[in-house]
Amino acid sequence: MLVRGIKRDDLDQITEIEKTCFSLPWSRESYERELDNKLAYYQCAEENGVVMGYMGMWRILDECHITNVAVLPQYRKKGVATHLINKMIEICKCSEITQMTLEVRESNIPAINLYKKFGFLEHGKRPRYYQAPIEDAIIMWKRI
Repeated sequence: MLVRGIKRDDLDQITEIEKTCFSLPWSRESYERELDNKLAYYQCAEENGVVMGYMGMWRILDECHITNVAVLPQYRKKGVATHLINKMIEICKCSEITQMTLEVRESNIPAINLYKKFGFLEHGKRPRYYQAPIEDAIIMWKRI
């Protein structure tokens, strides 16, 4: 498995993963803009040309906000998300980012447990943050 920066050639696969994993997927155009954003970091995990998952974050001063983490269902529980998160933590350390934050669906217990494994702690909720279906988000933070 190779974890590397997302390229424009990956966007067809990325948008298909979005459609598979999220009820309100980002568009290809959104990702094209993100690749031009100097404060955004996007990494994917691929093997033999197949993108299995990806992760994105925005730098805001000395913090990073994780925008999305997605892994195709057939590649879950195989270490893909772990490799992606490790890479993003490495990027944060090299970029003098001191903390990371994210929102996660309150019902997404596997993701919450994964983030906790990396030292993310719950620091509140955003009521009705998610749509389709409507659900609260748990806000999590991690110091680097």
